[in-house]
Amino acid sequence: MDIELLYKKYGPMVYRRCKTMLKNEEQATDAMQDVFVQLIRKKDDLTMDAPSSLLYTIATNTCLNIIRKRKNTPECESDEILQIIASYDDPTKLVLTNHFLERLFKSEKSSTKTIAVLHYVDGFTLEETANQVGLSVSGVRKRLRNLREKSLLLKEQ
Repeated sequence: MDIELLYKKYGPMVYRRCKTMLKNEEQATDAMQDVFVQLIRKKDDLTMDAPSSLLYTIATNTCLNIIRKRKNTPECESDEILQIIASYDDPTKLVLTNHFLERLFKSEKSSTKTIAVLHYVDGFTLEETANQVGLSVSGVRKRLRNLREKSLLLKEQ
């Protein structure tokens, strides 16, 4: 695993994720560095089948930890929403949600999860999402449509 290559390739994506969540450039830079430090520490335990998804997940978790730490001093209303998400700890709902997501993405390409997060969580347009993952807009639209259909089927079960 070439950490330097991963840093050059995915560093901007990780930084954007951290900046979006933390709303602070300095904290985003620190969080981005933490993500790659974690990657170095755990490199022997990780599989790099989908590095963008892995780094995105690590970045999200790192930012949520930072938000938990600054919980007592919200800077704006959107920070309060992120704090609620970060401190959400109902074990039953978390297990059920994780189980549903595992079933939903089990047979999907790893990039489909990235597409869903970029579009539904981060609010990227179809065009922006397509540019991020290297697909056409119609390819992104098709993956999202298939994912919605699959999620409806899973909810019925």
